Amino acid sequence: MADPFDGRDDEVGEASTGGRPPSTDPTTLARDLLERVRRGESADGHLRALADLSRADLEPLRNDPRAALAFWLNAYNAAAQLLLERNPELFDSRWRFFRAEALAVAGVGLSLDDVEHGILRGARSKYGLGYLPRLSRSGLPKAYRLEPDPRIHFALNCGAASCPLIRPYDPETVDAALDRATRTHLETTVDYDPERDRVRVPRYCLWFLGDFGGRSGLYEFLREFDRLPEGARPSLRFRDYDWTKTPRMFA
Repeated sequence: MADPFDGRDDEVGEASTGGRPPSTDPTTLARDLLERVRRGESADGHLRALADLSRADLEPLRNDPRAALAFWLNAYNAAAQLLLERNPELFDSRWRFFRAEALAVAGVGLSLDDVEHGILRGARSKYGLGYLPRLSRSGLPKAYRLEPDPRIHFALNCGAASCPLIRPYDPETVDAALDRATRTHLETTVDYDPERDRVRVPRYCLWFLGDFGGRSGLYEFLREFDRLPEGARPSLRFRDYDWTKTPRMFA
């Protein structure tokens, strides 16, 4: 299988770009930040560049959902890995870990919860099975919020053993890449037993059932990714989630 990070060596890091500063294009910057984290290289310059972006620099994130999706997926995954590396004790309390400031974008400090639930999930609460609004604010205006896409749950990695593998995302190919990431994760985490008429699915499918469109939407989602035959509506079983700290799960 080809390395999804291949082909970017000429764009990452000040050392590999002849000392040039990080890009001010947000999607390139977040992608390169993730690459530096994967390589174990210093990410401080890229973190500062993200914090120093202007609201004008973020215009692609307001006007192009694909650019926004790629940006926030890469930013989340990079920030989570850096949080695990620099403040590993936070993971002992998930409440603290997900609410700690993980990165700043255009001068706004953001937690992992802010990115996932405030932006990627369109200000929906992490509680209430994905149906309730999120009351706390992310610090960025509503214009940055995206419509919930259930595939993000198979792309975001917070450092737990049950998390999906970390992959890079680009605006031009983000839909196809999310499909591949989702399919790959479902192939190893969904078990359909036609004799018992039941199916075991990842815990995300319960936690964020509303993102999938409820039970009917979840069945359709599983059929779309070839985990259920047409017309099947088996009883649902949800896998336990393994919260063992497991950093650096790069594809």
